[in-house]
Amino acid sequence: MKFEEALKELETLVRKMESGGMSLDEMIKSYEAGRKLVDDCQKELESVRQRIEKVTKSGGVEEFTA
Repeated sequence: MKFEEALKELETLVRKMESGGMSLDEMIKSYEAGRKLVDDCQKELESVRQRIEKVTKSGGVEEFTA
């Protein structure tokens, strides 16, 4: 799943959970699914950060100026 898709699915889960119309069991299942989506997004962001560091000469992330 792409980062954008995972983030969108996570946002949908959060809205459903905040609506208050879920049973406890549904809330737990949604929380578990959301936690996995958060982990997946964090892994993807870390991968991107590492790729950016490889591209920069100093190994640090350089400030972007337009």
